Amino acid sequence: MGSWGPSGFPILISLSPQAQQETQKAALRYERAVSMHNAAREMVFVAEQGVMADKNRLDPTWQEMLNHATCKVNEAEEERLRGEREHQRVTRLCQQAEARVQALQKTLRRAIGKSRPYFELKAQFSQILEEHKAKVTELEQQVAQAKTRYSVALRNLEQISEQIHARRRGGLPPHPLGPRRSSPVGAEAGPEDMEDGDSGIEGAEGAGLEEGSSLGPGPAPDTDTLSLLSLRTVASDLQKCDSVEHLRGLSDHVSLDGQELGTRSGGRRGSDGGARGGRHQRSVSL
Repeated sequence: MGSWGPSGFPILISLSPQAQQETQKAALRYERAVSMHNAAREMVFVAEQGVMADKNRLDPTWQEMLNHATCKVNEAEEERLRGEREHQRVTRLCQQAEARVQALQKTLRRAIGKSRPYFELKAQFSQILEEHKAKVTELEQQVAQAKTRYSVALRNLEQISEQIHARRRGGLPPHPLGPRRSSPVGAEAGPEDMEDGDSGIEGAEGAGLEEGSSLGPGPAPDTDTLSLLSLRTVASDLQKCDSVEHLRGLSDHVSLDGQELGTRSGGRRGSDGGARGGRHQRSVSL
């Protein structure tokens, strides 16, 4: 007992539960051996009854069963004795460890009181460490799942990229588009519609200038000629319109405007008349 100092007291305390566990295991082995011994003795009793049933002749089957049961009884008896001795030995060690613990608790009471906070904190931090280990394991599993989802997303992106490159190599647009329709009359035009409108206006102006130059110097065109030119200009500007009725309404309105313009420009002659006639056509088209 004198060899166990304050530093060896925790080891002795940890050995005491181990000795108790060994004692419990030895007790279980002893109980199992006792059960096997009792079962083997019952088999011997049954075999003896079968052999003694017919006294005139000896049945070899019952004789073999009796021999086998006798061997089992002997083995179970040996196991029972071995378990009994082991149980006694472990019980004696457990009692000695408990006696040492009690003796050291009396002699090292001050040292135990001083070191108690350390061991209590050690137990708490050990529990916290186990919790952190469990949390780390859970986070590792989540990271593995996130990596799997990331790999799947990358493969999907690669497939989409390959499809886009294949369509480009085949001369097709990356995304198939439907039939393009022009914006309705009165809607705000986008950049492409503005370009189309400008080209239409320029074409109308060119046509008007050509018509004016073909007229040459001389008297100004009459009202029917101006109306015809105005209708041609409006028709060229409204090629993308969907409503035919709207086009007819515009043509009627433009024809009236053309008559007014013809009466105003009737008194002018020469090259000024041709050029101003082209400007009137442009105002009508706008």
